[in-house]
Amino acid sequence: MPVNENGRTKGKRRRLIYVAIGLATLLVLGVGAAAFWTVSTVRDSFPQTTGSLKLPGLASPVTVKRDARGVPTLYGDTAEDLFKAQGFVHAQDRFWEMDVRRHMTSGRLSEMFGKEQVETDEFLRTLGWRQVAQKEYDEKLSAETKKYLRAYADGVNAYLADHGGSSLSVEYAALGFVNDYEPEKWTPVDSVAWLKAMAWDLRANVEDEIDRSLLSQRFDEGEIADLYPPYPYKRNKPIVEGGSATTDGYAPQSAAGGAQGVPGAQNTYSAASAGLSSQMGSLAKTMDDIPALLGPSGSGIGSNSWVVSGDLTTTEKPLLANDPHLSAQLPSVWYQMGLQCTRVSDDCPYEVSGFSFSGMPGVVIGHNADISWGLTNLGADVADLYLEKVEDDGYLYDGKAREFGTREELIKVADGEDKRITVRTTRNGPVISDRSDELAEVGKEAPVGNSAPDRGDGYAVSLRWTALEPSSTMDAVFGINKAADFEEFRKAARDFAVPSQNLVYADTDGNIGYQAPGKIPRRGSGDGSLPAPGWDPAYSWNGYIPFDALPWELNPDRGYVVTANQAVVDEDDYPYLLTTDPGYGARSQRISELIEEKIKDGGKISPDDMRTMQLDNHSEIAELLTPLLLKIEIDDPMVREAQDLLKDWDYSQDTDSSAAAYFNAVWRNILKLTFGDKMPKELRPNGECLSVPPANPAADPDGPATVRECGERDADAAQPDGGDRWFEVVRTILKDEDNRWWKTTGSDGEPLDENRDEVFEHAMNDARWELTAELGKDIDTWSWGRLHQLMLRNQTLGTEGPGVVQWMLNRGPWNLSGGEAAVNATGWNAAGGYDVLWVPSMRMVVDLADLDASGWVNLSGASGHAYHPNYTDQTTAWAKGELYEWPFSDKAVQEAAKDTMTLSP
Repeated sequence: MPVNENGRTKGKRRRLIYVAIGLATLLVLGVGAAAFWTVSTVRDSFPQTTGSLKLPGLASPVTVKRDARGVPTLYGDTAEDLFKAQGFVHAQDRFWEMDVRRHMTSGRLSEMFGKEQVETDEFLRTLGWRQVAQKEYDEKLSAETKKYLRAYADGVNAYLADHGGSSLSVEYAALGFVNDYEPEKWTPVDSVAWLKAMAWDLRANVEDEIDRSLLSQRFDEGEIADLYPPYPYKRNKPIVEGGSATTDGYAPQSAAGGAQGVPGAQNTYSAASAGLSSQMGSLAKTMDDIPALLGPSGSGIGSNSWVVSGDLTTTEKPLLANDPHLSAQLPSVWYQMGLQCTRVSDDCPYEVSGFSFSGMPGVVIGHNADISWGLTNLGADVADLYLEKVEDDGYLYDGKAREFGTREELIKVADGEDKRITVRTTRNGPVISDRSDELAEVGKEAPVGNSAPDRGDGYAVSLRWTALEPSSTMDAVFGINKAADFEEFRKAARDFAVPSQNLVYADTDGNIGYQAPGKIPRRGSGDGSLPAPGWDPAYSWNGYIPFDALPWELNPDRGYVVTANQAVVDEDDYPYLLTTDPGYGARSQRISELIEEKIKDGGKISPDDMRTMQLDNHSEIAELLTPLLLKIEIDDPMVREAQDLLKDWDYSQDTDSSAAAYFNAVWRNILKLTFGDKMPKELRPNGECLSVPPANPAADPDGPATVRECGERDADAAQPDGGDRWFEVVRTILKDEDNRWWKTTGSDGEPLDENRDEVFEHAMNDARWELTAELGKDIDTWSWGRLHQLMLRNQTLGTEGPGVVQWMLNRGPWNLSGGEAAVNATGWNAAGGYDVLWVPSMRMVVDLADLDASGWVNLSGASGHAYHPNYTDQTTAWAKGELYEWPFSDKAVQEAAKDTMTLSP
C-alpha cells in the first residue's frame, strides 16, 4: 500500500548499489557492446502474449487478454487458477523486479550483487523481515489466503521452469558475467515479505525522531518547537469531522460530545527531550542506505484520494480518485491487471481490476463489480526508537539486567567470503545499533537527567515497529478484493494491520465512506516524537488501539471524503494518539476547496473534473508570500525584472511558467537563508560547507570563533525540504518581521540580514543569479519545466551501471508541472535542487455509474523489459495528465483486446 506523506527522499535509499553489475557490463562493453546488446538478446525476454502456453496444475484453461498497452485481464474458472495465472503473467513482465525485491526483503542482496551489499544485508537481517513473514504465513493467515499464495507461487515457478538468463531478463545476462547466480523457486513467503518492504517505506516518523534529536545539538526546545508547529486544525480540516470516540469505540457524526485528552501526549524523558549526540546521524545514514522500494519516507511526499457522493456528481453515482505519490521508478511499482472469474460464485468470487504489485497476488487499489477503494498513508506513528542501557550480562529494564535474545545469521556473498553476524534483540525489538562501529557510538554522549542510569559505554538503540510482529494484512487484500458492500469492506479492513492506510470507499449503490485501519500502538509515557528510555517500563507500549475505536464514516453530510495525509481527526477530541507528525494538510485543503467551488450554487462534479483536480498546480506558499515579495524595493534592474514575473501570476506551477520557476527559486533561497544555514551538519546537504560556532566553545575559550563545517546528508533528503511543514513554519513567523529566525549570517559568520524583508530581498537576488546560471540571462526563456525535470531510471543498471548502459535503460527527461505540496505533487527537495524526486505514481478516476467509463494511467508501462513497446508507453500521457480507458466488462475487455493467450493445464 502506498503512500507515504511524511517521508524522506534519500538518493542512496532510492537506488540499489549494484556495483557488480556495473563492472560486469564494463567488461562486456570492453570486448564490444554489440556482441552483448544485440537485438536478439534484448528481445529474448519479451513474453509470448498470443497463442497457447502450458501452465501445469490449472484446473481449466485461463484466458489472458491484453490491450494495446499490454495490460492483461485474466479469466479463469477457479480462484486458484486466477492467482496461478497472475503469478505466471507477473513473472512474464516483471520477474527481475520481483527477484530483486525478495532478495532485499530477506537480506540477501549480496548473493546477487556481491560484497557491496553486505552492510545493507546486515541491517535487513537484523530487522528480520523474512522471519516475520514466515511467522505470518505459518500462524496468522487464513487457509484460503495460503492456498492463493501457493497458487501464485506455482504460477511464477512454472514460468521460471522454462526461462533463464537472457530469456528471463537482459539483466540476468549481464549478471552472469560475474556471478553464476540462478533464480531459485518462488515461495508464498516471498510474497508476504513484500508487505514488510511496504511497511518500511511507510513507517511514519522514525526520521522525525532522529531529526529532532539532531536538531537538539544546535537549537533549544522552543526553537525545535518552531520547526515542528502544531497542526492547523482551524484552517486545514482533518479527514473525519464531527464524530465522537471513547476507548471502546468510534461513532461518526455523533453529537455525544468530545473525548478525553490524549494520554502520554508529552515525552518527558530528559535525555530524549534534550536530544541525542550528533552521532545519531550515523543511525540516520544507515537507515537511509536501505533501499526503498515504494519511495521516500520523510517530510514532503504523500498521496491523494477522495470520493464524492452521487448527490454532487453529474453521473448521479459516486466518483473516486486516487494518485499515490511515490519515488519515480522504472518500471513503475504498479502493475495494472484485471482478475475475472468466468462465473462469479462463492467458490470463485473475484471480479476485480486495478493496480497490483508484481510479486504479490491480488489487486491493491482499484474496483470490483460493486465497490471501489483508494489508499493514502495514514501516517500513524507505528515505530519507536529506544535507548538501551547495555550491561555485561544483558540490558537494563525495570532496574534488572535482562538477557538479550540472539540469533545467528549467515550472509552469503557472491564475490567474497561469507559473513556470519549475531543479531541481538531486547523486549523492545532488534538492536539496530549493532550493525556498524559508528552505530555502536549512538547515544554515547547523550545528555541524560538524574533518572537515567549511568551511561557506561553509551546506549544501544533498538527499534520497536508494528511490522516486526506477525499480522494478517494479506488476508485483508483478498477480503477487500471481493467485498460487496461497506460492511464487508470494513470487515476486511480489520485485518489490514500494517502499513496503516486511509481507506476511502464508494459503491454502485451510491454509498461513500472512510475507514482508518491498522495496528497502532498505545503508549504509556511519551508520544513517540523522540527516542525513549528503554530501561523505563513507563515508556513501553500498552497494546494497540482497538479497531472499533478507529475513525470511520459512511455517507457524511458534506457529501465527500478527502484524504491527502492530513490529520485523521482532531487529536484534542480523540482518546488515542495516532501521530505527532501528520502532514499539514496543504493538499487536502486545496482539494476540499476545489470540490466546494465546483458544487456551490448547485453545481455538479464530472469525471473529467476529478481528473482536472488531480492536475491542480496551485502553490499555497506562493499565494502567501508573493504579495510580500512584490512589496520589496529592488535596486538591481535585472533582479527587478525577475520580480516583475510575479505580477499577475495566478500561483499555478505550469511547466511553461517563468513565474513559477522564479518563485520556487526564491522559496528555496528563503529556506536556505532562514533555516538551512543554521542546521547541524547531519541535516544539511552533503558537501555544503559553512562557518559555524564551535560545538563546545567552553572547552577552548581561546580557540577560533567559527569552524568550517560541511553537510553530511544526501541533497535529496536534506532539510529544510520545503514540504508543507515548512509552509506552516514560515506562516507562523511571517508577521513577526524581526523574529530571531530572520537573522542570518554570512559564510564568515558575520551578521548579514536583520529582518524578514532583508531576507526576502537577499533571496530574490540569489534566485535571480541562480536561474541565470541554470536557465540563461534572458528571463523570457525561463520555464518551471526546464528546472523541474523527471528522469525515469531503471532501478538496477540504470542507476549504477556505466553511462552507455544507463542511456540504454533509462528514459527521459520530461519537463513537469506541479510541485511540492501541490495536488499535482511532483515533489522536489528545496535543500537539494529542483529535480523531480517523487510523483503521482499512477492516477485513477473510478465512475461507479459506469465502471467502463473509468480512467487510469501508470507512470511507466506494464513491461519491465527495456525496449519492449510497453516499457514506458504510458509516461507521456501520464506527464500530460491524461487517462486511458479502463475496460472492465467482458464486452469492453474484448473490444480493447489486442493480444489473446490461453494458458492450458
